[in-house]
Parts: sequence; structure tokens; C-alpha cells
Amino acid sequence: MSLRSIHLIFIVSSIVLAILVAIWSIGMYTSGQGSVGYVVFAAGSLLSGSGLAVYLVAFVRKTRAIGMK
Repeated sequence: MSLRSIHLIFIVSSIVLAILVAIWSIGMYTSGQGSVGYVVFAAGSLLSGSGLAVYLVAFVRKTRAIGMK
């Protein structure tokens, strides 16, 4: 397994984790026990996941441009 593949796996798993944390945070907020902090945490998590998705696309383009497969 190449270093590129490992990097892709970690980026994708981080995106999935950020989405799951956002879902958990919204669930905690809607359960009645949560405060506005959970919504802020969910927004931050989604923002982090979005940033990672942008990074993923840039990484794939860059590695293809330099010939890594």
C-alpha cells in the first residue's frame, strides 16, 4: 500500500468521523439535554469536514499532476 493510499484513507476516515460527530452533536441538542454549545460543536465539525473534503480534492489533483498513482 502506497503512502498516497494511506493518506487518502486517513483523510476519508477523518471526514466520516467529522460527519458522525456532527450528527451526534445535533442528536444531543435535540434530545432536550443539550445546549447551544452542541450546535456550535456540530457546525465546527461540519466546517472541519468541509475543509478536509476540499483538501482531499486538492491532494488528489496534486498527486495526479506529479504522477503518483
